[in-house]
Amino acid sequence: MGLPGLLRLDLLLMPRPIHATISPSALAHNLAVVRRRISSQEGVRNPRIWGVIKANAYGHGIERVLPGLGAADGLAMLDLDEAVRCREAGWGGPILMLEGFFEPADLALFERYRLISVVHQDEQLRMLRDARLRHSLDIFLKLNSGMNRLGFAPGRYRAAFEQAVALQEQGTLGSVGHMMHFANGDQPQAVEQAMGLFDRATLDMPGPRSVCNSAATLGSPQLAARTDWVRPGICLYGATPFDDGPSAEALGLMPAMMLGSRLIGEQRLQAGAAVGYGGTFVCDAPMRVGIVACGYADGYPRHAPTGTPIVVDGVRTRLVGRVSMDMLAVDLTSVPHAGTGSPVVLWGGEGLSVDEVAASAGTIGYELLTAVAARVPMRTV
Repeated sequence: MGLPGLLRLDLLLMPRPIHATISPSALAHNLAVVRRRISSQEGVRNPRIWGVIKANAYGHGIERVLPGLGAADGLAMLDLDEAVRCREAGWGGPILMLEGFFEPADLALFERYRLISVVHQDEQLRMLRDARLRHSLDIFLKLNSGMNRLGFAPGRYRAAFEQAVALQEQGTLGSVGHMMHFANGDQPQAVEQAMGLFDRATLDMPGPRSVCNSAATLGSPQLAARTDWVRPGICLYGATPFDDGPSAEALGLMPAMMLGSRLIGEQRLQAGAAVGYGGTFVCDAPMRVGIVACGYADGYPRHAPTGTPIVVDGVRTRLVGRVSMDMLAVDLTSVPHAGTGSPVVLWGGEGLSVDEVAASAGTIGYELLTAVAARVPMRTV
């Protein structure tokens, strides 16, 4: 009976060195950047900010980000479990559920936890008509402005609004707002076209309006005069929303997550030696290779190629060979002083952004942040 306990104690005393560090102060800084951006024009009303914390706060952890987003006017997410966690953690402000409710039974939780629902289809309106709510529910009707995911078609929107008004008059609904999502928020011309469609579809309809994801919020701040709420997401975590635009650093954003580890071994190789599964990297000269405790089971992209940037003991170097489940290899040629135990930054520190790593791997920062595995310990600084 004693052996399992000893093994468990060993695990506690000798943790695997990979870790993610979350910075609430960086989140607060990025939120302030957004607020300054949308309030930069004199005489223009300042919209309120939904801080988007879907996907467990983009992989950062709901409870870890709340202290950094205390100045947000509201929070927006998808999962009821995450909304409940926000309330239990002490968040008393508005909560917007971006996909709304999925079945009639959900409405009891919407009432209990004072949640605001997005309504994007006729079936949800039907569920509301059949509901017996003790308290009215605030909603945002969603327009499909060209994304073709969720939302009422422009030609159907007014009829949906009239049904919502009827439910409002009978006491089922409280406030009825209007929202849309930009398919191309990083393209000003496309943003203006979608915004024009939204303005026409909601013409003369009362109620608060919500538009602007991170890209539109930062790239088209003039829209502040035409909306009551903006919904920034990825930029709050210190990553850029632009594929071919300003970097996070240029936007004044700070990374909210640093993924770090250490070297757990090294190999001295001769020219012609191969590294990793499939031998995809072959040394063209004698070199030292370091082995890092991080792999695709931790959330690092398996498809990251040789050359993906990584920082070892404060020096930028490169990934070599194929990423395996629990480890990856790095070139130590430029880091002669590094050895077993040397610190490694995978992203989010030492000037290495998650966006740069993602671009090398042919993806976006969103995917890397949300893919960090549950087995990676997280701590807040």
